[in-house]
Amino acid sequence: MKQQFSFAYTRYDSAEELPAADKSLLEKARETTGDAYAPYSRFKVAAAARLNDGSLVTATNQENASYPVGICAERTLLSAVSALYPGRKIDTIALSYTGGGNADRPVSPCGLCRQTLVEYEERFSQPIRLVLGGQTGPVYVISSCADLLPLRFTAAHLNGAG
Repeated sequence: MKQQFSFAYTRYDSAEELPAADKSLLEKARETTGDAYAPYSRFKVAAAARLNDGSLVTATNQENASYPVGICAERTLLSAVSALYPGRKIDTIALSYTGGGNADRPVSPCGLCRQTLVEYEERFSQPIRLVLGGQTGPVYVISSCADLLPLRFTAAHLNGAG
């Protein structure tokens, strides 16, 4: 039997159309790209998170000459939240980047980051909204990281319930 996976997301033509809280978070991610350490790829990515209590946390990708030991902005962010704000939940994450051309279209988490984000959602029983954008251009808003990883591997598989 053939089956199909699909999900819905909201597309905005620019950050100017976003609700104020999402626009502010994306602007913070855009500003933070300058803090990334990406001397090899020159692809600087930043993540900004708004926690449920209103706290704001930012992080960037951190490359290393010994590929592939660098860490993406999303996983740096999740580690920072876990270390600095233990037990607190993330409401929304905005991602942006520079490099890779004009940075005029949304950037999406890599596969490893998608798996990690889904684990964080399951850990705290709460979806994490994503606001994906470049420095300019359209912006995508996705209601849950799990939407980006169909047929995901979870703790239920390890427990025999998957």
